[in-house]
Amino acid sequence: MINVKIKYLALVFLVPLFFYSCDEVFPEAPAENELLDGPMEDLAYSEQNRFLAGDVAFNDEVFTPENGLGPIFVATSCGSCHPGDGKGHPFTTLTRFGQTSPNQSNNIPPGAPQLQNRAIPGFEPERLPSGVPFMKFTPPAVTGLGLLAVLTDAQILENADPNDDDGDGISGVPNYITPPDYFQPQWFHQSFSGKYIGRFGKKAAAIDLLQQTATAYNQDMGVTSTFEPLDVATNLSVDPEVSDQTIRDVVFYLRTLKAPIQRESDASDVIRGQQIFTDIKCGSCHIPSWTTPESDIGALSNKTFYPYTDLLLHNMGPGLDDGATEGSAETYEWRTPPLWGLGLSQDSQGGELFLMHDGRAKTIKEAINMHGGEASISRDSFEQLSETDKQKLLTFLKSL
Repeated sequence: MINVKIKYLALVFLVPLFFYSCDEVFPEAPAENELLDGPMEDLAYSEQNRFLAGDVAFNDEVFTPENGLGPIFVATSCGSCHPGDGKGHPFTTLTRFGQTSPNQSNNIPPGAPQLQNRAIPGFEPERLPSGVPFMKFTPPAVTGLGLLAVLTDAQILENADPNDDDGDGISGVPNYITPPDYFQPQWFHQSFSGKYIGRFGKKAAAIDLLQQTATAYNQDMGVTSTFEPLDVATNLSVDPEVSDQTIRDVVFYLRTLKAPIQRESDASDVIRGQQIFTDIKCGSCHIPSWTTPESDIGALSNKTFYPYTDLLLHNMGPGLDDGATEGSAETYEWRTPPLWGLGLSQDSQGGELFLMHDGRAKTIKEAINMHGGEASISRDSFEQLSETDKQKLLTFLKSL
C-alpha cells in the first residue's frame, strides 16, 4: 500500500512537467552583460582548452594543508578572493605594510610586505607589528586584464605628466618596479634604470600577470612555486607546491577573460551621464578607451576596449594617505582603478559595495566624495551638479 502511494505521489508531481517546455521549468541563464566571467570571443580551440584549465585552477582548486596551504595565509583559493571574477569582500582584504617611502629597500620589518592573518592548525597567524603604517587592499575584479597587460609602456607613458605641463591639475606618473628574477621583458616593455612600469594592483606594483599570479599564490595562500620558492612562514626556499604549468594556465586564463560589457548604453540617462563624466574631467584619469597593439593571442590584437583607467599613479590627497607604499609610489599616490564592471560589483560582494582601495566607501557617491588631491576639481564639480545630473552620472557609472 505504501509503495502504491509513493508511486501515485511521484506521478502527481511529474505529470505537470510534461505540459511545460524546458525553458519554462528552468530559470533563464543570466545575460552576458550581467556576468563578469567567461572567455573572450575568437579564441582558438587550443586556447579555449587552456582557458578552461586555468578556470579550473583559479575557481575550483581549493588549497588545504595537505596540498600546500600555508602554514600562514589569507585565503584558500583564487576564487575566494575574486568570486565570479569580481571584486572581493572585506573578509579577504589584504594588509600590506613595511615600505613607508618610495624605493625604500632597507629596515623592512619581519613579515612584510603582506600580513598572513590566518594559519593552519598548529601555527599562529601573523600579527601586524605595533605602530607600523599599513594599507588594506580589497581584492579587485580580474576581468579584462589581458587587454591591459598587452598595452605598450609607450602607450601608458603618453598620458604621464609628472610636472603638469598642460596645467590641468593632473600629473599622472608610472610606478617603476624592480622586476623579480623570473621576469622576461617583452617587446612592449621599456627599462628605466633596470626597473619597469607596474600596471596591476592598487599601487601598480606588479609589472605583468605572471608576477601578479605567482605572488598571489605565495603571499595570499602560502603556496610556493619555482617563481616564488620562499615559504612565507620561514622565509626558506622549499619545494614547489604548485606547478609551473598551473601558474601559466592561470596567467592565460586571466589574459583571456572577457572584458566587462556595458549595459543600457543607449539609455538617455546613461548617455547624459557619460557626457557629465567627461564635462567634470573624470576622464582625465579614468581614460575611457584604449586600442591594443598586435599580440601573441589573436583575440587580444588590435582591439578597442573601454576600461576607464590610465594605469598611472595620482596624488589622491591626505584623506587617502595610509602612510605605506610600494615601489616608486608616494604614500598618497594610487593607481587609477578601471571602472568597467563597477555596476556588477555588489554581485560578488555579498549584495553590498566596498569601494576604494580598502573598501571604505559603501556607495559610488561616497567613493567620489573621498577623492582628493588631483581629483579634487572633479569631486567639487560633482558636488556642484544638480541632483538630477548627479543621478544621471551615477546611472552611467552603474552601467559600466
